Amino acid sequence: MEIQVNRSINELNEKLAGELNRKFSSDRLFAVNVMGAPGAGKTSAIIRIIENAPFPAYVIEGDIKSDIDTKKLEMLGIRAIQINTGGACHLDPPLIATAYRQLAPVSGFLFIENIGNLVCPAEFMIGEHIKLLLTNVTEGSDKPFKYPLAFEKADVIVVNKLDLLPYVDFDEGLYMGGVRKLNPHAPVFMVSAKTGEGFSEVVEWIADRANSVIGK
Repeated sequence: MEIQVNRSINELNEKLAGELNRKFSSDRLFAVNVMGAPGAGKTSAIIRIIENAPFPAYVIEGDIKSDIDTKKLEMLGIRAIQINTGGACHLDPPLIATAYRQLAPVSGFLFIENIGNLVCPAEFMIGEHIKLLLTNVTEGSDKPFKYPLAFEKADVIVVNKLDLLPYVDFDEGLYMGGVRKLNPHAPVFMVSAKTGEGFSEVVEWIADRANSVIGK
C-alpha cells in the first residue's frame, strides 16, 4: 500500500510539473531550478547571472523560514517572491504555481531557488526547463559520491567560490571523476560569486539552452 501511495504522489507531482512547464513555455519564460546545499552561494550566483544577462529575469526564492534573500534581491531591483515551506525540504509544483501567479512575470528567465540541500530537491520536478546544480570548493571533492542523484539529474553544474581554491583542499580531478561517472554530458563551470569570474560563460550557456528550448 505504501508503494502505491508513493507512486500516486509522484505521478501527481509529475503531472502538475508538466502543466507548469507548458505554462512557462507558453508565457515565454525559461525556468531554471537552482539546487545546492546551504551556504553554497545560490542567491549570490543568481545575482551574478542576472547581472551578466542581457535578458529580463525573475526569482522565486525558497526557504524553510525567513525572507532575507528575497529582500536582498529586491534591494538590487530584481523582482522576486518568497516561498517559506515551514519545514518541507523541497519546493513543489503547487507552491511554485501560487508564487508564479503572484509574481506575474512577463517573459524572460525565471530562477527558482530551491530549499538548501542536496537530496530532496533533486527528486522532484517543479516545472523547470533545466536543473542547475550549484556546489562549491569548500564543500569538498567527495560530493558527487555522497549525493549522486543531484549530480545525475543536473543539466548544468556550477562550482562556486573559486576564489577560495588556494585555501582549501579541493581535488578537482577527484570531483570531476565523480561527476563524469554520474553525468557524462552536463557542462561544468568554475566560478566565483565574489569576484564574478566565470559567470559570462554560464550566462551564455543558459541563453543558448533557452533559445533551443523556447526560442528566446
